[in-house]
Amino acid sequence: MIPTVVWGTGNVGRAAIRAVEAHPALELTAVIVHNPAKIGRDAGELAGLDRRLGVAATDDIGAVLAARPAAVVYAASGDVRPDDALADITRAITAGAAVVSPALYTLYDHRSAPPEFRDPVLAAIAEGGGSLFASGVDPGWGNDVLPLLLSGLGTTVDAIRCQEIFDYSTYDQPDSVRDLVGMGRPMDEEPMMLMPSVPTMVWGGQIRMMARALGVELDEIRETSDRRALDTTVTTPTMGEFQAGTQGAIRFEVQGIVAGEPRIVIEHVTRIHASCAPDWPAPPDGGAGAHRVVIEGRPRIEVTVEATDEGENRSAGGNATAVGRLVGAIDWLVEAEPGLYDALDVPLRPAVGKLGRKQP
Repeated sequence: MIPTVVWGTGNVGRAAIRAVEAHPALELTAVIVHNPAKIGRDAGELAGLDRRLGVAATDDIGAVLAARPAAVVYAASGDVRPDDALADITRAITAGAAVVSPALYTLYDHRSAPPEFRDPVLAAIAEGGGSLFASGVDPGWGNDVLPLLLSGLGTTVDAIRCQEIFDYSTYDQPDSVRDLVGMGRPMDEEPMMLMPSVPTMVWGGQIRMMARALGVELDEIRETSDRRALDTTVTTPTMGEFQAGTQGAIRFEVQGIVAGEPRIVIEHVTRIHASCAPDWPAPPDGGAGAHRVVIEGRPRIEVTVEATDEGENRSAGGNATAVGRLVGAIDWLVEAEPGLYDALDVPLRPAVGKLGRKQP
């Protein structure tokens, strides 16, 4: 069994605890939390399970890493604290752990990452012998392995479009939803997520990675965006009230331009309530979220993936699949040479040993 730590117990961390517990090759040995109210609570309770796992949450990072865990799932947010997330992750790598995380956008394609993010990770790998695989929580597989797999089924490919269509109404992360994405903020304020170059910082690496896999040269990466205001005031189950006239939906694209045309596109359509921007793409059957890949060419291929988890938390399915990809890579990373890996390096494998297992 591979001793594995889950660091963070929010939207991603809860799913990570369940995924580690369910994986036949992994053993959950510690859970790291920052909220004092969570210290000492059982991991099963924090993960929303109906049983105790016998692992008490702790904030003693030094003691956890001193035990030299083989793997760490770094599930703490890096949205508004990328420098802190980088420092945490390099600390775990220096302790010899294979780390998987969605927190560092710039390392989704480490070959194009700025030196200030890439170099500390490489130094930590050289010093401690750990590894890192960073992949998106939006989820990453929807912007890398799935579109690339589907592209191989076509006779000709004109363009690839990856869509995330998402309703934030049950997403419990106010800092990201209100401050980063700008939901509920005045329409004359530009949200941080849409500021020039920010979408490319987050998703440009995945555009470059797909271009590399497809063997094409990018002319450039472009950004487009649109925003809509709420027509009426709405109240969400987790984040409270959002006033009429404030931002209720955003739609943006990160476009990989090949020979003057947008050929590789990552598009996000995000709402705080289903009533906003009803003319924009929506999940099938009025669901809360979907991930869609469209291959324009011959034949035209369209695949939509919907995932559900955590009952009323309708956003949890995407988190769970993203976590499944990351946690499923741990045993491969532990066996591989120490290094910095991306989605093209790490194979997506069948659920060996999981079929028919009791749900955690």
